[in-house]
Amino acid sequence: MLVFILRRLAQALMVMLTVAFIAFMLFQYVGDPVTNILGQDATPEQRQQLRADLGLDQPFPVQFARFVGKAVQGEFGLSLRQGRKVSSLVAERLPATLELSLTAAFIALAFGIPMGVYAALRRGSFLSQALMTVSLIGVSLPTFLIGILLILVFAVTLKWLPSFGRGEVTALGAWSTGFLTLDGWKHLILPSITLAIFQLTLIMRLVRAEMLEVLRADYIRFARARGLPNRAVYFGHALKNTMVPVITITGLQLGSLIAFAIITETVFQWPGMGLLFIQAVTFADIPVMAAYLCLISLIFVAINLLVDLLYFAVDPRLRVEKPAGH
Repeated sequence: MLVFILRRLAQALMVMLTVAFIAFMLFQYVGDPVTNILGQDATPEQRQQLRADLGLDQPFPVQFARFVGKAVQGEFGLSLRQGRKVSSLVAERLPATLELSLTAAFIALAFGIPMGVYAALRRGSFLSQALMTVSLIGVSLPTFLIGILLILVFAVTLKWLPSFGRGEVTALGAWSTGFLTLDGWKHLILPSITLAIFQLTLIMRLVRAEMLEVLRADYIRFARARGLPNRAVYFGHALKNTMVPVITITGLQLGSLIAFAIITETVFQWPGMGLLFIQAVTFADIPVMAAYLCLISLIFVAINLLVDLLYFAVDPRLRVEKPAGH
């Protein structure tokens, strides 16, 4: 177990160093930070002095090492567009993105797994066929189109829900949340459903496919031959073994919710990290872009590590010690 964890941690460290190098190259080859800060009218002496202050006159390895050291501390400099520390901007926007992503993940899991199980156990029924048809539509439609359709129906036509913004939030120290206000919940419904639909349909189809495969296994036939009731066969044996591959795919897909919330946040003007990144790209705000890249990569790596550990805990074959020489 310890060797497994250490190996995964080493792999995660290599991934983060690679991402940090890519983010560092943004500063080197995407725009000139000296020109962005001083403008075109700066004198050569001012430009040289600022390059020295920023450490841009140092050798490449020294600059990269210093960048990694500051990135570990969460420091990415000042936003070129807003003139504020990037860390403070991230701290303001991160709660909104996590709130949206976690809500979407809950919706996807709470509905996707039961719907997938039902579609597998009642695959000949009308409702099962309807669920598979709807899931095909959910997988095929782009996220921005789903968001626009939901806004058109529930915000414009029916006027039940707001179409943009985060609504009223409550400050809990440095953290802000809309979970504690009715207005916050109203603003959260449409974007969270929009973000969850693709993941929900993907999880449902995956659970259904894995469940059907497991139900054809020999140990399921043996369990039926022993006279076990259907509930015990379906949920005590089949579903448990279905979840082994589902955990891996689902974990990575839930990690992508945070990364791909960009589209949803843009459609609904949700004040999260995705909208901040889009604004940074528009204005070539390199520090914000680098911070976003590193943060999303860290979240992906952390989720991937957690999924590996869960997979190790669920699948007993991974816990069997290999004989010497293998």
